Amino acid sequence: MKQVRPIDVHKEVKSFIDFPHDLYKSDPNYVPELYVAQRDLLTPGKHPFHDHSKVQLFLASDGKVTTGRIAAILNNNHNAFSNSSDGFFGFFDCINDQETADMLFGAAEKWLKENGANTIIGPENFSTNETLGLLIEGFDSPPVVMMPYNAPYYRQLLEKAGFKKKIDLLAYDVPYDTHNDRSVKLLDTLEERLRRRNIVIRKISMKSFWEDAKKARDVYNEAWGDNLGFVPMTEKEFHHMAKDLKMILNPDFCLIAEQEGKFVGFALGVPDINQIQIKIKRGRLLPFGIFKLLTGMKKIDRLRVMILGVVDGYRKSGIEACLYGTIIKNARKNNIKGAECSWMLEDNYLMNNAIEQINGVVYKKYRIFEKSI
Repeated sequence: MKQVRPIDVHKEVKSFIDFPHDLYKSDPNYVPELYVAQRDLLTPGKHPFHDHSKVQLFLASDGKVTTGRIAAILNNNHNAFSNSSDGFFGFFDCINDQETADMLFGAAEKWLKENGANTIIGPENFSTNETLGLLIEGFDSPPVVMMPYNAPYYRQLLEKAGFKKKIDLLAYDVPYDTHNDRSVKLLDTLEERLRRRNIVIRKISMKSFWEDAKKARDVYNEAWGDNLGFVPMTEKEFHHMAKDLKMILNPDFCLIAEQEGKFVGFALGVPDINQIQIKIKRGRLLPFGIFKLLTGMKKIDRLRVMILGVVDGYRKSGIEACLYGTIIKNARKNNIKGAECSWMLEDNYLMNNAIEQINGVVYKKYRIFEKSI
């Protein structure tokens, strides 16, 4: 008998996390998330998202077999910031069965409506500051770090359940083997132009990491403030994310545009640790996963440029191209052979054009869906 039931995260988080490992066990492009990171994200008291918002997890089953999962998310900070009554869903995974999918969405929609939401949006795990989007194009390669993956049939499950497109997110592939991109060729000229305005591009200081990181957060909140679904990170959320990223951070790929002590631009690229995680069975670091993680870091040859922003008043001045060009130059000396720039809103023409100028090509698309409830 098919059923969907709410679960207590403290008692059944393992079953919730492990379901996609079984669902995708024969898919060569599936990358298991690290178990400890997923457990902490989902558990109140371990991740600061739960300080201000509510989450309810659901599992679907047919008899004794788990067939799907979903999280219903009420992001109170989002609704306060955007003056809305939105609900969200995330962590959606399901067998290829419309009835099961409908039951999962129905359970999430009912819970959200009972908590005051009039719209359901997703997938978002939990917000635009984390993993989001449903893969709709580009199923022939694994996802990069902190990007989602799903089977092609998911799109049909959502559309038949009444969901419509809200917006698409783009992932660009940028090869570094051509050596003919304009940003690197023009880097000296761009840097000189910026210096005349007392703007310099520099690496983040690991000695003053938290001081630099706090200023970078201010740039992030200002530069992304008008983007769809943006929610400013709380102090605790920022600290939690920065602490995690610091463990894999290479200063060559974390760049700051600074004018007389004021941060006016920021770019962050991180090594694609999914090249290692894809080999870690069921996302467990013990007993052998941690060895694979530690020994594999030096073999990573791809990068994800996950954040690049310039504050209003400094855009279209060459800072964007200079940040990209510097990352590319630094990538080559680190034996990086290519990168993904993601995610980009499909209507962010300024940033998308900048990526295309350095030979970036859209190779994956992700969709955010919505539905009235």
